[in-house]
Amino acid sequence: MSALSFDETVKNVREALRQEGFGIITEIDMQETFKEKLNLYFRKYLILGACNPRFAYETLSEEDKVGVFLPCNVVVQEHDNGKTEVSIVDPEEMVHSVDNLSVRSFATQIKRTMQQVLHKI
Repeated sequence: MSALSFDETVKNVREALRQEGFGIITEIDMQETFKEKLNLYFRKYLILGACNPRFAYETLSEEDKVGVFLPCNVVVQEHDNGKTEVSIVDPEEMVHSVDNLSVRSFATQIKRTMQQVLHKI
């Protein structure tokens, strides 16, 4: 949980990802989407699709089906108590079913990098 506001946390997440070589290639604002499509209120909830081009290239070069696991999703959400939470997908868990040791090794590297992102926030 972050003691910072939602907007400040999002800003810090973006910067931490950038520092680790990740870019944001998708962004889904669930609050906006639910309001627009369903006319329903939902808390601030943002899904950022983060991609490190080097990791993506190396992984896809080893196993072309790994694209179904890309990008690495990072969720920033504001809870009712006003606290902001950041969640990051676990790449090792995602590729658990892939029978390729190189891909699993890449997943471990990506996990370490994403954990560094969390520590910077």
